[in-house]
Amino acid sequence: MIKERKVNITPDMTWRELTPGGVIQDAGNAEDFKTGDWRSMRPVWNTEKCKHCLLCWVVCPDNSIKVEDGKMTGIDYDHCKGCGVCTAQCKFGALDYVPEE
Repeated sequence: MIKERKVNITPDMTWRELTPGGVIQDAGNAEDFKTGDWRSMRPVWNTEKCKHCLLCWVVCPDNSIKVEDGKMTGIDYDHCKGCGVCTAQCKFGALDYVPEE
């Protein structure tokens, strides 16, 4: 068991005084962090072209495709990192890949 150690990091500290790297202090969850700010491109959903096949949902590594009752309802932009995998998978042109504004 790792003993928890809280450290206030200052510029004059040496590496020996810092928390060891690679040690997870607390359990985490991607839902706890807004990671969508990382993207430079983003998918845009065209509801009229969408057939709700959910192939985009299957391939999304961030679980950012919102689905209710077996149909796509939108995109979670707080967690979408803009990888474009969903847009490449869409066979119906329902997802466009555009620069983040």
